[in-house]
Amino acid sequence: MSLVRLQQVTKSFGKVEVIPPLDLVIADKEFVVLVGPSGCGKTTTLRMIAGLEQATSGEIRIGDRDVTNLRPGLRNCSMVFQNYALYPHMTVAENIGYGMKVRGTSKADIETSVANAARILNLGAYLQRKPSALSGGQRQRVAIGRAIVRQPEVFLFDEPLSNLDAKLRIEMRTEIKLLHRRLKTTIVYVTHDQVEAMTMADRVVVMNQGRIEQAADPITLYESPKNLFVAAFIGAPSMNFIEGRLERDGSGLSFRAGNDVTVPIPAHRMQALAPAADEEVVLGIRPEHTMIATGSFPTVPLNVADIEPLGPHTLAIGKTGTAPFTAQVAAGSPIRPDDIVNIPIDVERMHLFLKSTGEALGR
Repeated sequence: MSLVRLQQVTKSFGKVEVIPPLDLVIADKEFVVLVGPSGCGKTTTLRMIAGLEQATSGEIRIGDRDVTNLRPGLRNCSMVFQNYALYPHMTVAENIGYGMKVRGTSKADIETSVANAARILNLGAYLQRKPSALSGGQRQRVAIGRAIVRQPEVFLFDEPLSNLDAKLRIEMRTEIKLLHRRLKTTIVYVTHDQVEAMTMADRVVVMNQGRIEQAADPITLYESPKNLFVAAFIGAPSMNFIEGRLERDGSGLSFRAGNDVTVPIPAHRMQALAPAADEEVVLGIRPEHTMIATGSFPTVPLNVADIEPLGPHTLAIGKTGTAPFTAQVAAGSPIRPDDIVNIPIDVERMHLFLKSTGEALGR
């Protein structure tokens, strides 16, 4: 049983509290990704689980054991770092098996474990090479192999792909996901890359200033962000935001921003949004939920500053009023910089947030 539980865990450096009381449960065999901007506390949280940082208060449990005050070697976790941390003078086989050798494991058992890890990670042809003769992706696989042979209860990954180029990162994402399926072990993975988080995790934990803003599966985070922070962080390109008011419009409600933007609220959302009538709110719409088209869609005016062709579609980047705005349009669209175009938005996919708190409305 490799459930991980953090209960009211805090971390302070001197008088500075970087992790306020934090509660998090990671299920047995779950792949959880901690994501957030630099300095949000995700790596500190991971290092407290590993025992590399001592929690200031609270309790950390792995399975049925309280490991809060145990040294790292007794927690039965294996950690993979972003810089590989391989011994340059050792072969791949020696790097993978070194920890077992230090613990006094027999040579035969080391060879068996190294061969098994090499098979899982497709490293069999490289066992006698030194790290200097390997690519970045191969070195990272060696670091993962070193973790595998320990047969830990929990794998901890600290931004393991950040030193790889874009193509290798995509390949290694797939390999780590396949590894999780094969080993069926709990994984806690830290990254600042929200695309990495969304494509790999069973559940994503979005952190900000040491706090958990939202923890959910990737699709829930994308479709139902809890607040402005999560909405802005998840998704590439980022969600567009327009500040305005939610006003009564006869028997209905409308979002209004200045003289140019009026967006009627769909009838089925009015009851949930009625308590926010006459409040200042923020409308959020993702670029992919806009389109250049005619019809009955409400529109916002976009003063186009730049065009980014991306193959299957094009991004039109500019401003609506004073708010930055990016629209996804059809590939080959005739719009050009300095054009002013009306951008229809999908009212069924738009989000509304209370400006004063940032909390999502009508969830």
